[in-house]
Amino acid sequence: MTSSNNSSPLTAIANEALGIDAPVAAELTTPVVAPIAAEAVAPAAVPEGPTFASLGLSPEIVSALVAAGYQTPTPVQQRAIPAAIAGRDLMVSSPTGSGKTAAFMLPAIERFAQLQKTQAAQPREPRDAAGADRRTRRPQPVARPSLLVLTPTRELAMQVTTAATTYGKHLKRLRTVSILGGVAYGQQLMLLAKNPEILVATPGRLIDHLERGRIDLSQLQILVLDEADRMLDMGFIEDIETIVAATPASRQTMLFSATLDGKITSLTSRLLKNPERIEIVQRLESATNIAQTVHYVDDRDHKDRLLDHLLRAEGLDQAIVFTATKSEADQLAGRLADAGFESAALHGDLPQGARNRTIRALRERRVRVLVATDVAARGIDIPGITHVFNYDLPKFAEDYVHRIGRTGRAGRSGIAVSLVHHAEQGALKRIERFVRTTLAVNVIVGFEPRKSAPAGGGRPGFGGRGRPGGSTNGSGRRFGSGSSKPAGSTAGARTGSGNSWGSKPSGSGSREGYGGSRDGGYGARRSDGPRTARRGS
Repeated sequence: MTSSNNSSPLTAIANEALGIDAPVAAELTTPVVAPIAAEAVAPAAVPEGPTFASLGLSPEIVSALVAAGYQTPTPVQQRAIPAAIAGRDLMVSSPTGSGKTAAFMLPAIERFAQLQKTQAAQPREPRDAAGADRRTRRPQPVARPSLLVLTPTRELAMQVTTAATTYGKHLKRLRTVSILGGVAYGQQLMLLAKNPEILVATPGRLIDHLERGRIDLSQLQILVLDEADRMLDMGFIEDIETIVAATPASRQTMLFSATLDGKITSLTSRLLKNPERIEIVQRLESATNIAQTVHYVDDRDHKDRLLDHLLRAEGLDQAIVFTATKSEADQLAGRLADAGFESAALHGDLPQGARNRTIRALRERRVRVLVATDVAARGIDIPGITHVFNYDLPKFAEDYVHRIGRTGRAGRSGIAVSLVHHAEQGALKRIERFVRTTLAVNVIVGFEPRKSAPAGGGRPGFGGRGRPGGSTNGSGRRFGSGSSKPAGSTAGARTGSGNSWGSKPSGSGSREGYGGSRDGGYGARRSDGPRTARRGS
């Protein structure tokens, strides 16, 4: 959970939310794997075309953006911001890294800026009366936000909260609070008592507070559904409908999604009023700075041996290994730790504190191999990640783009390797059609699959023996050293002192977003999973 009073410095997360290239010192660019047709323009001394000011944003907001070094909005921002300021409902489809967060947060904050100007123009109370009011004022027991942003994951909620702080840092009395699973209820109740204007939340935990009367949405002015398609995929439809039912019909609603397919259209017909439809065309060309290859594997043992070999390759700095399930992430991270790799697991069943410690260890290079699920890894921006491995192919082809976008950051080169069983040909073909690229097939001497690559499936790769390394960092130090536990017995990386970057294995074979551990505090239901999962059905 995050709370802000507009005093936080600009972070890399907020820069990425803007969807435009950051200064070199920030070492951050938008993902190059899924650029948009009209790409973001780098900051320039004399901007060409629309500016944030020309879109109708107040000087206070523009000042915050200019102070960060940005002057030119991205295409989705150019179209969405004026329409949102005019009060239109929006349904927006835009690719990763195109600046969707700023597209909905900037016009929402503009409404607060206009309200503050109106209030400032009104006659003020006499000083004595105002002072007496301050002395007798008590924190409101129920939070009544004006803006609610729903996100599918805790990581995305934290990004949105940071972005809101950055964009509105020159506005007074603009409080932003994030309500997330994995965080103690008591801490959240203290923040909700401050009655924040902006609330960023995951659906499950928000409903917990609604049911306990801690949040009242009857005065909500703006509702934003961020990554709505992801929330539907994770089974949040019942939660979304419950939340919407608690809001006034007069609200403005903005829905942002990677696609606007049938399931999204069905949702928008029930939630939005005469929405303006905005679609930014993706140009799904292969990223020139990310080498994408496929290695065919015969079975799990073959896959594990090949992964260990590739993780010891020369030139590998840090890597993310993607798995399909949370339990598999735990098991694989434990096996890699026992094999001498500085590894850790990251998935939705970890408490927020454990997730934060894992990300911090990754940034500080105490973890070199992160084993993660799709949802948990969204938004990770670590410049040192040189390799991405698809231990399991993603369920959705667009997730492949999100995965490999974790490497090749800030113009660096990156390597994306998919370990594919021959039975997964259908999934591989869907990915290749989505990215409009035939992925090269690579074979390493000593790790050849018993079955050759299918005819017409992929094209020959560069081959070669590769270089098996020694220990992962040359020092012999490893997370989980001294452990005699079988593979899968640890949830993540452990230092020699016994500190763990993960938690106990979830025991769940489900994909991210379903089932899993229960949150502390009340313990009767899961805090950020779908409503059916929280009820145990």
